[in-house]
Amino acid sequence: MLRSIILALALVGAAHTNAQAEDTGRLTIQLQGLAPQGSVMLQLFNSEAGYDGGDGVGARMVEITAPTAEVSFENLPPGQYAFRLFHDVNGDGRMNTNPFGMPTEPFAFSNNARGQFGPAGWDAAAFTLNAGANVQQINVGGAR
Repeated sequence: MLRSIILALALVGAAHTNAQAEDTGRLTIQLQGLAPQGSVMLQLFNSEAGYDGGDGVGARMVEITAPTAEVSFENLPPGQYAFRLFHDVNGDGRMNTNPFGMPTEPFAFSNNARGQFGPAGWDAAAFTLNAGANVQQINVGGAR
């Protein structure tokens, strides 16, 4: 009898885990156009306020050893998201700029969005994350 109860609870737990996995999204960000050195620093946001204020729902640092790389986030609730990243080519942990404040290291935003006289805004970078697999292909080395 006890064995049947334990088996039933295990099956209910497995069904709940599968249902939970089906209700969440997985975001895979495929990066292209990288110089094979340094690392990419990426922040993920689920609101315009977070995107504007720096409070992300996730962050990743990925060592770059090839012209392409992948970054993944699991178990995200469906909704609106955006991300921003920069390629820390020299490995100093910060985005380098010239004397005028213009970035000297590659950077990118979700949707391959581009800003005008500054970073891309939420409206240009935001995308809908659905339950299941979601992919964003980003060209980091593209002309600005």
